[in-house]
Amino acid sequence: MAIHPLAGKPAPSEILIDVEKLRTAYYERRPNVEDPQQLVSFGTSGHRGSPLDGTLNEAHILAITQAICEYRKSKNISGPLYMGKDTHAVSEPAEKTALEVLTANGVETIIQRDNGFTPTPSISRAILDRNCAARIQTIAIEDDISFFSR
Repeated sequence: MAIHPLAGKPAPSEILIDVEKLRTAYYERRPNVEDPQQLVSFGTSGHRGSPLDGTLNEAHILAITQAICEYRKSKNISGPLYMGKDTHAVSEPAEKTALEVLTANGVETIIQRDNGFTPTPSISRAILDRNCAARIQTIAIEDDISFFSR
C-alpha cells in the first residue's frame, strides 16, 4: 500500500473545511421540503447529511429528536438515553440541539462529562452493559455527519 503524499504533513489550506461556514449553515439553513435529498431519511446508518447542502441541520436534529421522544413516550420507555458525539465541527451544535429537545421532553440523558467526545463503541457498550433503551450518536464521515438512534 502506497503512503499518501500528505502523510505526516500539515494539510494544505485548500483542502481544509471552513468550520464557521459549516456551523452557520447548521443553524441558518432550512431544508427545502420540495427536495427529497433534504428530507429526513433513515438508512442502516441513521440520517446522514451536511449542513452545507441542507441535508442535515438544526431543523433535522430538532425533528428527529422530537420523534425519538414521541416514540419513547408511545412505547412507555422511561429509561435513560445515552448520547455521544465525536470531534466533527457540527457534532457539538447537534448535541446541544438534541439536549434541548430531550430536556424539554423530560428524557434523562447521559453524556460524556466535561463536554468530552465519545467513540461510538463506548455508547454501544454502555447500552448493552446497562440494558439501556436508546442512544443518539453524532459522528463524522468525511464532510458530513450522521445522526442515528436506537
